[in-house]
Amino acid sequence: MKSKLVALSLFLAVFLSSCDTVDDLLSFNISNSASIKIQSNLPINLPSEIITPDVTTNSSAEFKNNKTKADLVKDVKIRSLKLTISDPSDKTFTFLKSIHLYISTTDSDEIELAYQDNINSTSNTIDLICTDARLDQYIKADKYKIRTKVTLKETLTKDVTVKADMKFRVTADPF
Repeated sequence: MKSKLVALSLFLAVFLSSCDTVDDLLSFNISNSASIKIQSNLPINLPSEIITPDVTTNSSAEFKNNKTKADLVKDVKIRSLKLTISDPSDKTFTFLKSIHLYISTTDSDEIELAYQDNINSTSNTIDLICTDARLDQYIKADKYKIRTKVTLKETLTKDVTVKADMKFRVTADPF
């Protein structure tokens, strides 16, 4: 009886680890970016919304390059979202108290994508905390919107342009 239990445990361990290996083989990354302009006339310590232009996805081409198609995609999650100040080049994120990014499409409800609160950075780049939301319907769409909610902790004398680099992990079924 004991040997059957050991054999069953060993089989389950091998089976579960092989499922992870198969998912890794069927997974790939998609990268997109958006530009966010934080205006100098925004109030301090009050959340303000910024709507960015639509982000056009290249997901159809990415799916094809990875030998899959949209209807085989079973799971998309954001893996990283990095913000970099592109203008002015000498600016750091010391002015920013918090930032929350939301994603939506014309056919899908808005959900939170990533955020960072109590920002205390003297760098011109920050990594946001990514949510664990499933993003299949957003990445499969031709385009999506990013809405940004920022809270400033100091007055800006000039508009600040921030580039948001997003990396999504896509897992697809083989057939």
